[in-house]
Amino acid sequence: MPRDLYQVDAFTEEPFKGNPAGVCLLENPESDRWMQNLAREMNLSETAFLLPEGNGWRLRWFTPTTEVDLCGHATLASAKILFETQPELRQDWIKFQTRSGELLARWADGRVALDFPAMLYQHFSHEAGIEHALGIKPVAAVFSGNYFLFEAENESLIRKAQPDIPSLKKLPMPEVIITARSSDSEFDFISRFFAPQLGVDEDPVTGSAHCLLAPYWGDKLEKKEFDAYQASARGGRLHLRLMGDRVRIEGAAKIVFKAELFI
Repeated sequence: MPRDLYQVDAFTEEPFKGNPAGVCLLENPESDRWMQNLAREMNLSETAFLLPEGNGWRLRWFTPTTEVDLCGHATLASAKILFETQPELRQDWIKFQTRSGELLARWADGRVALDFPAMLYQHFSHEAGIEHALGIKPVAAVFSGNYFLFEAENESLIRKAQPDIPSLKKLPMPEVIITARSSDSEFDFISRFFAPQLGVDEDPVTGSAHCLLAPYWGDKLEKKEFDAYQASARGGRLHLRLMGDRVRIEGAAKIVFKAELFI
């Protein structure tokens, strides 16, 4: 039986901007190998797989090379598909069961609001030679789990940074964020994200990274609400709100195409 497969540009109102994600709607479970092969075929930073489960959905995310624990933009893309194909779901939060626990999403006047866990972080001392790998000289560094965040002195350094991807791939840092306070009054901070160990050299817009970025900048700026920009070539906008141990992540999405799988 054919299965529906979508591509959605997340965290943007413009097609061909933001972060493209695959969304595959399943009626029955598929093997890990099948899902990994489809993600490799899609060749996007993440492909999401949605399977109805209880009063919500089982949600899993695969890069072209591996399954990941958390992915914001593919969750937003998945919610966008559900809200567009089943408009009755727009009246309440929908639930996703994932490797990172229960995640929630809600329709927000044409955008999607996600409820994700905030990351607790620790400061650490980085090695002196890391500037070459990052393409910036960090002024601060923190980490939470597999996520490593490095702050630069200004926005220009983030935008112009050219990290050495082979060097990054060798570091014990699977997911790397570089960030700085924004010089544009429209945004509070900007960032970029790199995960070559996961098969993603640079991710266009990374929702999950903002589970660390929001509490980090919340402490620095003494704020609870932010507008953020991820300064990749495609670019993406996120509105963030710290709510205790949770982060509300809101963004737009555009459905680019729908296809049918016959495999």
